[in-house]
Amino acid sequence: MEEVVIVGAGIAGLATAVALKKVGVQALVLERSEGLRAVGAALTLFPNAWHALDALGISDKLTSIYTPFFKGYVTDVKTKAIQEVRYGASNGNGDQQIAVNRKVLSEVLAEELPPNTIRFSSKLTSIETQVEQGSSICILALEDGTIIKSKVVIGCDGVHSRVARWLGLGPPVDSGRSAIRGLAVYPRGHGLNQEFQQFVDVSKRAGFVPLNDKEIYWFLLCKVPPKDADHGGDPDSILREVIDNLAEDFPPLYLDVVGHSDPSTLTWGPLLFRHPWDVVLGNLARANITVAGDAMHPMTPDLGQGAGSALEDAVVLGRLIGSSISKLGKLETREVGLALKSYVGERRWRAATLITASFVSGWVSQDGSSWWMRFLRDVFYKFILGRAFSASRYDCGKLC
Repeated sequence: MEEVVIVGAGIAGLATAVALKKVGVQALVLERSEGLRAVGAALTLFPNAWHALDALGISDKLTSIYTPFFKGYVTDVKTKAIQEVRYGASNGNGDQQIAVNRKVLSEVLAEELPPNTIRFSSKLTSIETQVEQGSSICILALEDGTIIKSKVVIGCDGVHSRVARWLGLGPPVDSGRSAIRGLAVYPRGHGLNQEFQQFVDVSKRAGFVPLNDKEIYWFLLCKVPPKDADHGGDPDSILREVIDNLAEDFPPLYLDVVGHSDPSTLTWGPLLFRHPWDVVLGNLARANITVAGDAMHPMTPDLGQGAGSALEDAVVLGRLIGSSISKLGKLETREVGLALKSYVGERRWRAATLITASFVSGWVSQDGSSWWMRFLRDVFYKFILGRAFSASRYDCGKLC
């Protein structure tokens, strides 16, 4: 019998395991892959993410190797007009914007966990529940025949979550856009300022931000998937498609960054999201089973809140589940059910708001070439984008 089983060792799963460890609850993490996953090369963490990382006690490990950025520039590819965007500049952890290597973040989280917490190559095949001594117990079956019982199951298994399907949540929907991401490497240094550069064209938006003096994270969001995407997204094909087709009119600086890509970091994928009304009205917890991160609220990356909201989930789960520990140091099954209901109540509207804001941001920044859409984009980047990021200053609180 496990106290808690977490399905998925992505950012949400690892962070949730760390949060539970901090409040005295041991969790088993089941990961279907053979090692830690780091799809997406890098990510930008905004103030809300740093509040959560501070609560988890690991923010210092990342701020010691990555530098924050406080402003950026948006370039209109057609008109060459450049607008400055300020993200705010306050001192101290928890109130800054920093781009970090996704693999490094996963490794820092995993290092906080006791040995054997993560069980790799563990593919979940079924979920059942039964009542034992008046309490609901979760029964998980794995592909290798292993049967695991647990008082709590938390699905952190991504956009195609099996746990979310068990809860009755519908599959995520395609936004009609796709994302290409990569990590550029300059062995002798790139010499660029620590600023977020974005480039906007009709139906396309791209950008880059330095991680350190030798690595730059870059992305391109578009409506047209690159060639050969249906054949697994060969890195060389993706690179040629970006340079020769999708970004051929973009500034030379952006093309230079793309040209320095480490092929092993190149990825392509459709941008999926869950309808906000599915999050508001859907069944997010049942029989001591719930979801977190992309399994609950997949969203487009236009506000950079996927990882931040997952880290928020982890802290809230840790705080509420921690309150269900008995005097004997064990989880009270009946109390956990109430804790998960409180978790869903606290996270439901926050998640739905972020999904909506991210989708609208993507639509405004990329869709259409008419004069009124160009005008709307100008207004958005000049007056609204900075305010939209106010959602990133949310504080999910402490673990206790």
